[in-house]
Amino acid sequence: MSLFTSNNPALKEEAFTQSAETQLVDGPAMTLNGTIGKSALLVGIVLVFAVFAWDLFSMMGVPLPFLIAIPLVGVGLAFLITFKKHWAAYIAPVYCALQGLFLGGVSGMLELKFPGIANQAMLLTFTVFGAMLLLYSTRVIRATERFKSIIITATFGIFCYYMISFVLQFFGVEMALIHSSGMAGIIFSLFVVIIAAMNLILDFDTIEQGVAHSAPKNMEWYAAFGLTVTLIWLYIEILRLLSKLNSRN
Repeated sequence: MSLFTSNNPALKEEAFTQSAETQLVDGPAMTLNGTIGKSALLVGIVLVFAVFAWDLFSMMGVPLPFLIAIPLVGVGLAFLITFKKHWAAYIAPVYCALQGLFLGGVSGMLELKFPGIANQAMLLTFTVFGAMLLLYSTRVIRATERFKSIIITATFGIFCYYMISFVLQFFGVEMALIHSSGMAGIIFSLFVVIIAAMNLILDFDTIEQGVAHSAPKNMEWYAAFGLTVTLIWLYIEILRLLSKLNSRN
């Protein structure tokens, strides 16, 4: 569930403009290079802990309650960062470490069933990231207000659908579209992947606005966290889509 904290509430433009308004004139300002560096660090933390969890899973397996608990803790940390932005430098690395453990465990489980799926999902995730960055930087896709409204609404709808599914599982009810490998399930997963990819455009735009408004230096961590959340979500959804496609073979 923590993967859907990115519509991305951690990267609302108002968060940066409001911070900029309270910044001292001679204080250090948020920079693009600083944000890129911190984003790379957080992604690196995710990868390191994912590899650790992968190895752990290979040796002894990963208990299901452990995997379920991590996203729930992630939700709490994500909301905490949203309301305590100045804590992002301390909480974001912890969040990324936990998500790395989750991704490593889930990827390891699916790798046993579909060899090579984890590498495929990672390659596709970074390919989509590069494509979205190119489309945004060349202004082929523009983050207009209408575009933002559509993507945020769609993301919120997906979030609600996933949350309802999570609750209904306790009553033995399963939402077919999420886990089904039928054509409807595949189309649904493809749609979610597209929405996750479009969220990257919103992330790029809001980071650019933060730099333009000279937001405080500590907002680099906040921005890096939001972008990393979206990448984690994108990876999970691509992994889910690939598992459905492989199940049909």
